[in-house]
Amino acid sequence: MIVLGVILLVVGFLLGIGILWTIGIVLLVVGVILWVLGSVGHAVGGRRHYW
Repeated sequence: MIVLGVILLVVGFLLGIGILWTIGIVLLVVGVILWVLGSVGHAVGGRRHYW
């Protein structure tokens, strides 16, 4: 999810498409939050690790 967010950010920036930029930011933030929760041992969606 983090990689997809970064890809959408880059594509949105290069092509000047605002919606891709916004979706990329949202995916990046959600991916980082899930990654941090999974790495500290908090169960995310019934799983101990998120990847």
